[in-house]
Amino acid sequence: MRNKRLQNQVTAGRFTLPAVTLICTLCWVSTSFLFPQLASIPTQDNQPFFWQSIQSFLLPGWAEQIVSFLIYAIIGYFLIELNNQFGIIRMRASMQTAIYFLFVTVCPEMHLLYAGDIAALASLISIYFLFRSYQQSHAAGYLFYSFLFIGMGSIIFPQLTVFSVLWILEAYRFQSLTLRSFCGALLGWMLPYWFLFGHAFFYNEMDLFYRPFIELSTFGEAFHLQTLQSWELAILGYLLILFIVSAVHCIAAGFEDKIRTRAYLQFLIDLTIFLFLLIAIQPNYCNDLLPLLMISNSILIGHFFVLTNSKSSNVFFIISLVSLTLLFAFNIWTLL
Repeated sequence: MRNKRLQNQVTAGRFTLPAVTLICTLCWVSTSFLFPQLASIPTQDNQPFFWQSIQSFLLPGWAEQIVSFLIYAIIGYFLIELNNQFGIIRMRASMQTAIYFLFVTVCPEMHLLYAGDIAALASLISIYFLFRSYQQSHAAGYLFYSFLFIGMGSIIFPQLTVFSVLWILEAYRFQSLTLRSFCGALLGWMLPYWFLFGHAFFYNEMDLFYRPFIELSTFGEAFHLQTLQSWELAILGYLLILFIVSAVHCIAAGFEDKIRTRAYLQFLIDLTIFLFLLIAIQPNYCNDLLPLLMISNSILIGHFFVLTNSKSSNVFFIISLVSLTLLFAFNIWTLL
């Protein structure tokens, strides 16, 4: 009976990821041809200074969707490697990557290139090293590399620095935070800024060095959710429902996982809650935070769908697929 359910056929199928990749690629190409105006959407005023410079001088408008597609593909690959290395879903599953591709595809506005795409990739690599530090007696090196990528990403998207607070708390919960590893984390975060300071000082352009800190301390109107577009509200509501269901499952069925795996899942739950709160407080950064929110959500939801086999979970899986299709149709309709 288990194998006859659609949920288990999809999650255990070896052709699921190739099929999803093909479907997403076709949808991506189709939307780019049907809605060429997406490539001409003006840059938002709240985009970080360094990111605006990269977009203006290095990337022509037509290349943004291609680069964005490649970045999402790299993120999908790292999601598979993350699960293979740490066994979050207790098997060599690729469901989390398929889910991530679907999330991104149903939002044509996310096919453009944002600073948050780079920040999400840097954060995912940072999470890998943070997980490696779990209960390590000599974790300074792992935390150094973890915070190095946080620092690199924060130059492009300064608000990423805020996540270092969560990283420190989680390192403490992973029993890898000592005075030495804390100093290693601090040095890792500072290293990109040392290079930035050297460049700014040498060329007498110290404003370049101050710019990320100024942008980090600049806050928009809090809880001003009216600024969110309809497609952003729709995908946030969809992700919130899936997150609640998957998080409840992780907590309720946590005894089935190893202690290490439960710690990883709890980190992903904390990260997702943190992201939802940050989007609610500063909705003007929604576009940049959505890629990272989809990363944490895709792992949790993949964990839920792969490891459940009840009738209710199968019904929820079907409802989720139908809702995702309707969400894609709604987003297409808003572009007409």
